[in-house]
Amino acid sequence: MKILIPVDGSESANRAVDYVISSAEWLREAPQVVLINVQWKIAAGNVKLFINQDTINDYYREQGEAALAEARRKLDEAGLTHAYQISVGSPAEVIVEYAREQQADQIVMGARGQSKFAAMLLGSVASRVINLSGVPVMVVK
Repeated sequence: MKILIPVDGSESANRAVDYVISSAEWLREAPQVVLINVQWKIAAGNVKLFINQDTINDYYREQGEAALAEARRKLDEAGLTHAYQISVGSPAEVIVEYAREQQADQIVMGARGQSKFAAMLLGSVASRVINLSGVPVMVVK
């Protein structure tokens, strides 16, 4: 079973990782775990006039690695091998597309990300993933 876990560094995302770790013992085989962190695209308009693309890419990578660090540590301690991806774009759409590309059997994600304010403005990423996904989505509170 291949499980995709979107991770933004929040407690909610880490609870989703904990859920996958605890449920791994119920499965006949250890799941294939893939983590994804999606960075919002910041390089719009005139930003590229002042900051080069390499600097922007470094920023995305650094922020993504920081957000993934705790989840990766937990999976390592549990002995579950995993892959990870850092992407840029609209989180729900990128998550669903990546799940399709990876042929994930399930998406397990936290109910809330880091920014409650952003969720109020943009709508819940979890709700969008549920609506867009072609595979089962488990939302962990």
